Amino acid sequence: MDLQRLYSMQKMLDERIETQHGLQDENLVEKKMLALFVEIGELANETRCFKFWSLKPPAPLEKVLEEYVDGLHFILSLGIELNFGDDVDKMKKETENYSLVEQFLRVFQAVNEFQQTKSLEAYKHLFTNYLQLGEHLGFTNEQIEQAYIKKNEVNHERQNQNY
Repeated sequence: MDLQRLYSMQKMLDERIETQHGLQDENLVEKKMLALFVEIGELANETRCFKFWSLKPPAPLEKVLEEYVDGLHFILSLGIELNFGDDVDKMKKETENYSLVEQFLRVFQAVNEFQQTKSLEAYKHLFTNYLQLGEHLGFTNEQIEQAYIKKNEVNHERQNQNY
């Protein structure tokens, strides 16, 4: 996955949104943090991994992947906002053997830690855990990158339509 390319695409989208909505002078970190929590919750909801009371199957993999890259948009955006994008090449995926529910909880904990400290170390921990979640969901780096590019185009089109 070419993370530098994704950061570049995200930066263009962020700049467009901030300019179009007059947000250039506003600190958006906390709003982006909340948006990330919401997106991760939406992703968990589509997997239905925690819904022990229901027999309904998870959403189709394409929908789950779309929700996954929604979260990735905000992780990239937060990295840009806090000037952590240059350190992305040092990101390492670790192989851990957690259940899907445990991995979601690890991601939520990592977002919470990052929200509190806003440190580079916490950002890397969050990003690593999110990449592990994608792996746990069965997505390849290529699938994630292609889905991100597709959703980024959708987000630009939404801005064209005053979304």
